[in-house]
Amino acid sequence: MRQLFHKVFNENWNPYAAVGMAGLLSALYFGITGTVWAVTGEFTRLGGHLLKSVNVDISSWAYFDLVGMKGTPLERTDGWIVIGMLIGALMTTLLGNKFKIRVPQQKRRLIQGFIGGAIAGFGARLALGCNLAAFFTGVPQFSFHSWIFMIATGIGTYIGVKIIRTRWWRGKPNLKAFKSAKQIEGKQANHFVQRYIGVFVFLCFSVIVLYYFINGKTMLAIAALFGAGFGILIERAQICFTSAFRDLWISGRAVMTKALAIGMIISVVITYFYIQTGATAVVKVAGPGTLVGGLLFGIGIVMAGGCETGWMYRAMEGQVHFWSVGAGSIAGATFLAFAWDHLGVYSLLVEGWKPINLMEVFDPKLALFFTLLLLFAWYLFSAWWEKHYRFGKGLDLNRKEGHYSVQPSAAKK
Repeated sequence: MRQLFHKVFNENWNPYAAVGMAGLLSALYFGITGTVWAVTGEFTRLGGHLLKSVNVDISSWAYFDLVGMKGTPLERTDGWIVIGMLIGALMTTLLGNKFKIRVPQQKRRLIQGFIGGAIAGFGARLALGCNLAAFFTGVPQFSFHSWIFMIATGIGTYIGVKIIRTRWWRGKPNLKAFKSAKQIEGKQANHFVQRYIGVFVFLCFSVIVLYYFINGKTMLAIAALFGAGFGILIERAQICFTSAFRDLWISGRAVMTKALAIGMIISVVITYFYIQTGATAVVKVAGPGTLVGGLLFGIGIVMAGGCETGWMYRAMEGQVHFWSVGAGSIAGATFLAFAWDHLGVYSLLVEGWKPINLMEVFDPKLALFFTLLLLFAWYLFSAWWEKHYRFGKGLDLNRKEGHYSVQPSAAKK
């Protein structure tokens, strides 16, 4: 039992299995509720609630009408998806005895995290979804905007990598001596109480879910359970969409990229079945707003050091930097709600463009075939890139004596 407990809560889960399970859960959630796994829409609503709490009149903000402001997070399925994710990530962190308040040595990282989070939050809501609704759960909905967003995000992360590699962004390192193994071991022993807190959190969460089921609030209970499941998966497998793109440019590593392709393939097949049996696909507007939003989102998540799922589980692990990222994400999403009509963003980038459902453009079976083909091609390309990339030195396909040569300029960098 001890070995099993250690394996479950102290060792990171296989990313392929975890992301595959996330793809399965996201498809099942759609089939049950008719909605998709998403978070930034709720962050925008939270920003609206915060503004109202300080007497800011948001009644004329058209974006809040678009996303809907009825009720509170505790009364919305999207609200419980977010709460459930945070609780799920917190539970596994505590049960694994891994919660620790960690403040970045360079305090500038807190400001950088906020700025990156704000850019990502703004971009996500401009594109009407983040790495979840506009990508991971958007592609299985056969929404063309998701492909635009995916490509734009990839380009954005490349730009983001260029930014964070500059000297002015990195700043001067603040080196500190490492603590001895005995000191660390002693601290971990003192933190054994975390597991009891984790059990307590689990019991409280279970009571809430049971209460909702008993009182006929079934959808809220389901959202809470699925949210917790997503939170557990992202924390245990350290699922971060930022790494899926960023690592391609920095190290060539493509494990998370390939895992995401597999997860979406699973989700596409199951979602197709639900749509063919009567469910309504969730399709978003495909236009310049999606392209610009994806670019900003990609830049922002690299500057922040994590995407929406990434900062959520890391914040629950006690990393203060990602509390700053989360605050920035909410601020950026809320500012987009203001800029939507007050600064002309909607009329400039969104107005006149329509949602494109690939199952309506093509025959449904043909749309399924091409979607799976593109995802499979993405997987193969990622595997090829990982095999041939020369870590940190660029890719040169000119072989010399059986080796890939490195361009002089790249080697110098």
